[in-house]
Amino acid sequence: MVIQVTRSSMPDFKEYIKEIKDLWNSRWLTNMGAKHKQLEAELTQYLDTPNITLFTNGHLALECAIAAFNLTGEVITTPFTFASTTHAIVRNGLEPVFCDVNPDDYTIDTDKLESLITKRTSTIIPVHVYGNICNTIEIEKIAKKYNLKVIYDAAHAFGVTIDGVGVANFGDASMFSFHATKVFHTIEGGAVTYKDGSLSKKLNDLKNFGITGPESVEYVGGNAKMNEFQAAMGICNLRHIDDEIAKRKIVVERYLERLSSVKGIKLCKPQTGVKSNYAYFPVVFDGYKLNRDEVYEKLKAENIYARKYFYPLTNNFECYKGRFNVEKTPVAKYIADRVLTLPLYADLALDDVDRICDIILG
Repeated sequence: MVIQVTRSSMPDFKEYIKEIKDLWNSRWLTNMGAKHKQLEAELTQYLDTPNITLFTNGHLALECAIAAFNLTGEVITTPFTFASTTHAIVRNGLEPVFCDVNPDDYTIDTDKLESLITKRTSTIIPVHVYGNICNTIEIEKIAKKYNLKVIYDAAHAFGVTIDGVGVANFGDASMFSFHATKVFHTIEGGAVTYKDGSLSKKLNDLKNFGITGPESVEYVGGNAKMNEFQAAMGICNLRHIDDEIAKRKIVVERYLERLSSVKGIKLCKPQTGVKSNYAYFPVVFDGYKLNRDEVYEKLKAENIYARKYFYPLTNNFECYKGRFNVEKTPVAKYIADRVLTLPLYADLALDDVDRICDIILG
């Protein structure tokens, strides 16, 4: 049997069919129809956020969020992330400035952040990694001191809370990915949450070609609208999200039981006050009898597909060759060269978790 690094959670087939049935009557399949509006309202409540705008995917959600703030110059971010984060900055005509990550939870190192701020810095885009949450308190202090915007890449952080506060409430905005591989998904999809309600119209305009009226196009926008079938999947999945997270927790606890005391294997410690969504299970092989790549191949030989996530760093991509110096983010490079995310999804059997651990430890 093949075990992939993740497996999409899905509602019962009949539940989804029931949810989309009325689309055959309305024939309203996209352009912010009834399902779209329903999901938007339900996510506003679940994420405990004052404002949310849905998108066809997380990447375009982030691109539009950046565009909505009319940013210029430099953006401080981290290279220990998915390609989308850096690409969204560059595609908006901005210059990414890479801050290293801390060695504990792999989020942006706030001790190194302030030294990177220049007169050209307009914003900070930190990344919540694997469900680990950035040091939001320190980031807010620094942003206020220098009058900078903060847009979080929260693709990994759906449903996470810090001391009871939903992660969607930090910074000026947060981007969430609802890709099929995520804890909560709409097949493809994404959202931006934000404090300033006046951004709502601009975000909706940007995702609809910049059209602001029947004969008016005020922005150079794109097409990033979530369709009704995506929204319907989200409505169904949201009904079951707490159960899904609870199931993922059981899998994570078994991994911790098997791997937490093994010399040369480094695991992330739970963050104080953080209620996790158990999005990923990263393992850093640091002084273990096998290196990361050897473990990866050993699992692959048994049809078990872990992932080198994130590797390579975004500041080391071919498309940015010669533009950035990866040596300026040594901690991120060290982790990227050693990290492996193990299979994790709600329906992963504990016997399979044990088999994965046995292969690693054998």
